[in-house]
Amino acid sequence: MTDLEDVSPVILINVFKCEASKQDELVEHLTALNRVQRGLQGFRSATLHRGVNGRTVANYVVWETAADWKAMTRHPDVVDGMRPVMALATFEPHLYEPGEVIE
Repeated sequence: MTDLEDVSPVILINVFKCEASKQDELVEHLTALNRVQRGLQGFRSATLHRGVNGRTVANYVVWETAADWKAMTRHPDVVDGMRPVMALATFEPHLYEPGEVIE
């Protein structure tokens, strides 16, 4: 097991599950939330992935450190931005260290 303090960058992969009729609205809210996060310390990039089943959205976000990610979760604008997301979807976030890239 890796100590998160030693990992840089740290990757957040958050999978959201929603009703198919709510996927577009969920993507809009997550896009707005990623734009808020873009201005925070340690943010590197974010990529949203729309599930082809219509019921999932994956958010892949790269942070400089786990401490930066944790600070983001407490930021008032992020907390406010999560309210409509939580009304639309359940989610399961996990942090990862970078792995092998095969191209």
